[in-house]
Amino acid sequence: MSITRDEFIPRPGIVNKQGHLPDPSELVCIEVPKVFDQCLIKRCLVYDDGPDTDATDEELRSNALNNPRIFTGCRNFELKLISAEKIPLSKNPSYKKVIVTFVISFYADFIDSNGQTQSELFEINRTEIISKLYCPDSIAQISASFVPTGKSKDLDSEIIKIEMVAECLDGTFTRNDDCINFLDITLGFHLIVKCELIVQLLIPAYGFCPVPKQCEEEPEEDPCEKFEKAPVPKFFPDQKLEPLFESECEYDEDYDE
Repeated sequence: MSITRDEFIPRPGIVNKQGHLPDPSELVCIEVPKVFDQCLIKRCLVYDDGPDTDATDEELRSNALNNPRIFTGCRNFELKLISAEKIPLSKNPSYKKVIVTFVISFYADFIDSNGQTQSELFEINRTEIISKLYCPDSIAQISASFVPTGKSKDLDSEIIKIEMVAECLDGTFTRNDDCINFLDITLGFHLIVKCELIVQLLIPAYGFCPVPKQCEEEPEEDPCEKFEKAPVPKFFPDQKLEPLFESECEYDEDYDE
């Protein structure tokens, strides 16, 4: 059953797959970054002294630590793109060799021998090379005026963007020959390198988004009343049991119709 325009309230949300949206009110031209090509880089890095490789990084060792005892994990990962170099390939200049330099920073937490939680900042400088990525040059040159300055500024319509999901896979304490303690991190990350261009896209639209509903306020509730309404907790954990007998529906090879 189709949805009529009178029944439809344009707003962000999940599309009802059982119904049909009404015709859009207009076709609009918007200017957005469009992804022309992208690829995924997956790395598992451990500490090793010397030049960085696809599997090692010399910055995954902490500064000297005072009596560390238990590694508890990492937090507050941040990614910063330092530079992006695009080198056209001779056979097809629309494809580029892309070199990205970036910094991954995070805090590693550990508990010392006094039971205190300590933190160590890691900053990992990395360079990744993508041998072939489709990054066509923009035909149009873009210059924009910014309010309130009114000054004109040339914009780079071609964008190299990186996105990352990272985690500390392990942390181990190491003591060198001088009896100085260090924390060595095993770092795993997924890095997506994207080539984008500022383009104009024609899309169907239902007009401007409506004014959102008023923010909800969480009413204050008496803790005893909240406790009385809560379900009774389970007093024992679920048992992990195996079936006593095999399934009764197993095929019997001796069965003869």
